[in-house]
Amino acid sequence: MLKNYRPLFFFTFLLFPGLLLVSAQFSEIDLSWGGDRAKIIESGRLLQLSLDQISGAGFQTRNEYLFGRIDMQIKVVPGNSAGTVTAYYLSSSGTAHDEIDFEFLGNVSGEPYILHTNIYTQGKGEREQQFYLWFDPRLDFHTYSILWNEHHIVFSVDETPIRIFRNAEHLGVPYPKSQPMRLYSSLWCADNWATRGGIVKTDWSRAPFVASYRAFKTDACTYSAGKSSCSSFSVKGRQALGNENLRKLRWVQRNYMIYNYCTDYKRFPQGVPPECKLST
Repeated sequence: MLKNYRPLFFFTFLLFPGLLLVSAQFSEIDLSWGGDRAKIIESGRLLQLSLDQISGAGFQTRNEYLFGRIDMQIKVVPGNSAGTVTAYYLSSSGTAHDEIDFEFLGNVSGEPYILHTNIYTQGKGEREQQFYLWFDPRLDFHTYSILWNEHHIVFSVDETPIRIFRNAEHLGVPYPKSQPMRLYSSLWCADNWATRGGIVKTDWSRAPFVASYRAFKTDACTYSAGKSSCSSFSVKGRQALGNENLRKLRWVQRNYMIYNYCTDYKRFPQGVPPECKLST
């Protein structure tokens, strides 16, 4: 099944970023690669990434976080977006890294985006869940949120939870709780795999492709010099979903989930991974 690929030029630009400090609601964010394909407009209220045949673009937070909630409003590439991927994720550094992924897989006009999610712990991923959305994410901004504490990770769209990954250390499953992570986002071409397994290629006559961001907000514990500093976020509280949000979660998974690694018995003939035994 799909894995979380990253373009090679992404890492090149991270080595030589030439970072640009931005203002207003993006004061915690640096434009990290892609040159003028990453820009802040509207007096600092709107961030845009663009993709052409030469390069995509990306940004990252200057701060590292160890537990918290991250919110961003995103409007993905409109129209025929086949072959494009808009990635929005938390990641630590190193080969045994932790990562929490949203990836928006573009499609041809009239066909739905696929929202691809994945979680890496200590360098191991392959925990994909994929969804169609109950709206067209190309038409307007919607809020995509990651809640991460020591008990669970919750992916939400417009305050509706779509996925929960529970701490299953008691089952021998590593959980991301000790490696601080930055928020990254990138827009890049993956037409070798992203749209129908690479069958549909990017139509470069429609370039540049543009993804837009606004209303970035964090309520998180920043990490510096080996210490975590929190403002209002409670790392101790379980922040349980509650009955209403559990009902929403099950509604999404029943009606809009199109792939779940926990039910892919052909992929795991000897039994699905241990964390799949935990109920949502």
